[in-house]
Amino acid sequence: MVGMAVLGCGRIGRMHARNLARHPRARLVMVFDVLAEAAQQTATELGVNIARSVDEVLSAGEVGAVLVATPTDSHVPLITAAVGAGKAVLCEKPVDLDLERARACWSEIAGSKPRVMIGFNRRFDPSFRALRERLQRGEIGTLELALITSRDPAPPPAAYIKTSGGLMRDMTIHDFDMARYLAGDIAQVHAFGANLVDPGIGKLGDIDTCSVSLRAKSGALLQINNSRRCVYGYDQRIEAFGSNGMLQAANQYPTTVESWSAERTGAREPTLNFFIERYREAYTSEVDAFVSSLEEGRPMSPDFADGLAALRLAVAAEESLQTGRVVGLD
Repeated sequence: MVGMAVLGCGRIGRMHARNLARHPRARLVMVFDVLAEAAQQTATELGVNIARSVDEVLSAGEVGAVLVATPTDSHVPLITAAVGAGKAVLCEKPVDLDLERARACWSEIAGSKPRVMIGFNRRFDPSFRALRERLQRGEIGTLELALITSRDPAPPPAAYIKTSGGLMRDMTIHDFDMARYLAGDIAQVHAFGANLVDPGIGKLGDIDTCSVSLRAKSGALLQINNSRRCVYGYDQRIEAFGSNGMLQAANQYPTTVESWSAERTGAREPTLNFFIERYREAYTSEVDAFVSSLEEGRPMSPDFADGLAALRLAVAAEESLQTGRVVGLD
């Protein structure tokens, strides 16, 4: 049984800790957060120990792996320290906001043959995963077009925007990874962005709406659209169009009940509220895949290289926004 620790006990960290505590083949040993109250609440709820420091976690012999759910600027030092201590790592995305810093991290740890998985949880969503598996089986022939829709229910607070790294590195990075998951390596990026939702986001130097066109090395074309505001809930959809047909993964709802009346037909409840609700099963499967990789000695997926590739696409998209040009990745 894999002994694990969670670093970071905020909203994401606590969710991961709960999933680990329920996992049949993992044992949550301890949790840590720089905010002692957050760590205490999580530890009390789950009946596990509180570490007094990161060093205590990394020196614990019973801890074979750590899950990093701390702020992004701490990911690189924590990954580096954990790998140096011989621990496997599951780290929330992104690896870092700075591409060169992320690359330097890999250069430092690569010689240790690290076991590092990056938390692109959408790969583990049952519908998205099934769509990709059927695509790879050739059900719709050769992929020609893909549409990826990701729209948040409401903008985050200004304090979050200030440290997020911007829409491309914070939000769209999930969709960049999904584009690679569906179509393989990307050759070109062309991005458009605007402030159509919250003027305050623009004052902070960020955008809240974007449309990004991608050309895969295979020749397939992909389009990503994001918005920080979606009045009907958390909008998460994929459409893959190929030479022999189309695959779609639609939104999820609390129930499948529809209402039919003189005023409306086929009316449904709003989509699930936000990412923890929408991707609840994906987060559980993500942790299970990490544990299984450790047990079976299989390569981690998505791995550090996938994290670097998604961040590289975010940087290219920002370059395209600034220049108005198509950016090549060769």
